[in-house]
Amino acid sequence: MKTSVPTRSQDIAAFRAALLAWYRQNCRDLPWRRTHDPYPIWLSEIMLQQTRVAVVIDRYEQFLKRFPSVKKLAAAREASVLAEWSGLGYYRRARSLHAAAKVLVRKDAGQFPRTSAELQSLPGIGRYTAAAVASIAFGEPVAVVDGNVERVISRLLGTPQMSDKTVWTTAEQMLCRDNPGDFNQAMMELGATVCLPANPNCVDCPARSFCRTRGRNSSGPPKTPQAKREIAYALGQKFDAVLLVKRAASERLMPGMWELPRITLRESDEQLFSLRHSITVTNYTVRVVARRGRVSGTWVKNLRLLKLPLTGLTKKILRRADIIKT
Repeated sequence: MKTSVPTRSQDIAAFRAALLAWYRQNCRDLPWRRTHDPYPIWLSEIMLQQTRVAVVIDRYEQFLKRFPSVKKLAAAREASVLAEWSGLGYYRRARSLHAAAKVLVRKDAGQFPRTSAELQSLPGIGRYTAAAVASIAFGEPVAVVDGNVERVISRLLGTPQMSDKTVWTTAEQMLCRDNPGDFNQAMMELGATVCLPANPNCVDCPARSFCRTRGRNSSGPPKTPQAKREIAYALGQKFDAVLLVKRAASERLMPGMWELPRITLRESDEQLFSLRHSITVTNYTVRVVARRGRVSGTWVKNLRLLKLPLTGLTKKILRRADIIKT
């Protein structure tokens, strides 16, 4: 193989062959890779946005068990969908997923469009997600570009700063049009497991013969410093019920979700426990207290808790308090 960037047709063909051979031998056995059904593939792509694979795997299978088809998802109440999504964060994804399912059932009897262009007309589906679903489920020869693919391409070309247009154009040129689904997944897998942001494993990379970077200048973008904050919540219990409050529909973050009452700590408060919780670039120290004074809210039976759309932090607190198990 030539030690050059895959720009000529013979180099591109060799690159495709090397990448696909590596993928077939080394790809992770992920549940959404065992099907060509567009519904679970679409679900996995939405869940994987800003969420780690390890977190998604269990939640994906649990979600599919609750909503095994797009028709079941469309027929569900939004609160039920949010409850099943609870803990994955970025709840706008779940609302868009639900809205798109309703559109599919209303307009097309639950049948998915087979092209990326048509898929982008659905709520919450952008260019990347549409291309991923169309190529994997239907074999449409269209490239995908996510953060992993962009990193692979920029290193192959030795060009750290590339415009979106250039990256997408290059991805289309590299695409194996005979096997677009596997090729796209191979590019993403390479970026996720080998061509890592800070410490790429160049020794095991199937594309090293084509790469201009080969680990040089691969430290990745500087990490955003994490802010630190302290917050407190009241854990009120009586009989088999917990005191909760519902976030207003007008809230910018997590509208309509249920949580414990947030409070300002007092010296007289009895602290039950504390825990850590991270949201995007903020690390929270969370104090949970048994507030004996008056705190407004709604008493919810313990048996109903998992049927409500709880915030991820609320679930974490209730698990720590041994009130819920999952």
